[in-house]
Amino acid sequence: MTADSNLPKHGAVLFAKDLPRVAAFYRELLGMTQTLSEKRLIVLESETYQLVIHGIPKQVTDRLNITVPPKRRVDLPIKLVFPVKSLAETRAAAVALGGQVDDASAQFSSRGFTACDGYDPEGNVLQFREAAR
Repeated sequence: MTADSNLPKHGAVLFAKDLPRVAAFYRELLGMTQTLSEKRLIVLESETYQLVIHGIPKQVTDRLNITVPPKRRVDLPIKLVFPVKSLAETRAAAVALGGQVDDASAQFSSRGFTACDGYDPEGNVLQFREAAR
């Protein structure tokens, strides 16, 4: 499959209880640019990727309890993956933004990258990957 510059960017839609906090986590941690901000929608972009953070309706958020630190949502059938320059730097920055990247002992290498899981401020499980050294 070849890239077609006329196609929209790859991306994902992530639903969040605390829209501004979750958007700030991804924007700051991954250096994404906020290209749209509406009452229930924030769009973040990099050169190659678009992440849409969409607010969850109030009738759902009233039943959703986010603990501090958040409990990982391991029962979801998806895990977002993001490339980063440095797992160590990402690990340090994630905590200040309300998330976490697991300890270096949990890292693994495969297919030209080193990866480590973590979570965002609402417990959504993520994977961060740096180029293998």
